[in-house]
Amino acid sequence: MKVFSTSIKEKLKRLDFVIIGCAVGMTALSVLTLYGAKDNYAYGQRMFIIQSFAALLGLVCMVIISLIDYDALITKFWIPIIVLSVALIGAVLVLGDKTENQTLYISIGPLNLQVSEFVKSLFILSFAKHLDLLKEKINSPHSLVMLAAHAGLIIGMMLITGDLGSTLVFMAIAAFMLFAAGLSLWYYVGIAGALIIATPYIWPHLSEYQQMRILCGFDPEIDPMRYGYQSLRSREAISAGGFWGAGIMGGSEYLNIPVATTDFLFSVMCEKLGFFGALVYIILMCTMIFRIVRIARTARKDAGAFICVGVAAILITQTTENMGMCLAMLPVIGITMPFISYGGSSMLAIYCALGLVQSVRLHNEKYFFEREDA
Repeated sequence: MKVFSTSIKEKLKRLDFVIIGCAVGMTALSVLTLYGAKDNYAYGQRMFIIQSFAALLGLVCMVIISLIDYDALITKFWIPIIVLSVALIGAVLVLGDKTENQTLYISIGPLNLQVSEFVKSLFILSFAKHLDLLKEKINSPHSLVMLAAHAGLIIGMMLITGDLGSTLVFMAIAAFMLFAAGLSLWYYVGIAGALIIATPYIWPHLSEYQQMRILCGFDPEIDPMRYGYQSLRSREAISAGGFWGAGIMGGSEYLNIPVATTDFLFSVMCEKLGFFGALVYIILMCTMIFRIVRIARTARKDAGAFICVGVAAILITQTTENMGMCLAMLPVIGITMPFISYGGSSMLAIYCALGLVQSVRLHNEKYFFEREDA
């Protein structure tokens, strides 16, 4: 079984260059924003360099991953991939640095590695194969128990780390992929109904901190000087940008946003590049998602389609939630904006995820003339 393609040159010609162009365009917005803000932060120059290097390394990794036959990989290694995912999250729990009751990073010298960003792609790979094996009986109790155990293991471990943002992203990935595999909508209705009924019983058991983070996410004016402060300052920075923005080196409202370069870099970008810059990002992101869905619809095997849906789920969920955070419309739960938020792990991981999509595209026709029973 060959995992790497034998016709590399021909495969590279068939990469989806629209997706690559969209990724590079969004990354350029991020790098330009960091460049314009670098003089106002103690480690601004370092952030600019790391973001640029992570993007370049990500492009290389995307191409390398695209040359790997995804189907051969997950057919042979989907269970080891689950084990690797569990081991990586376990390593974070044991070796990770704790901040604000969360264990998010593993420090390697001067670098902080956010493992959960890479586990997203690993989970997509293993879950896609599991769905492919059980798709014919996706709505049977046995299949649902097996799939729930698979997803629940990873989601449960992420919840233990305290990373609520990543936990919700994993839940979204599983939900999107299950829907693509044909899971009945009645299950989603049932889960939604159960959550609505359970909310009055769960709410009193949440800490004051958790309750206020949720409430201020929808209305930051409830506590404007504490839990709602970050969201309000973010919204002010976006408003200050107007349509055309204050310019790459302009703007000052973003300086009032705590930790602006990570989860709120979109707000910084909006002040510097205005609504026009935000509109460019939205158009590029929507175009990318459309292309990924298109690849899913033409995938040679269902597992490939599930992989594409999983990657699209990351983009849709994180973009929507982060934009809502920046506009003070959704709770601040530490979800990064794809291709925008500062972070080497986040940038590198999202390019690797695109590599999986490109692999599905490149290997669509590998066995075009091969008999089904061969």
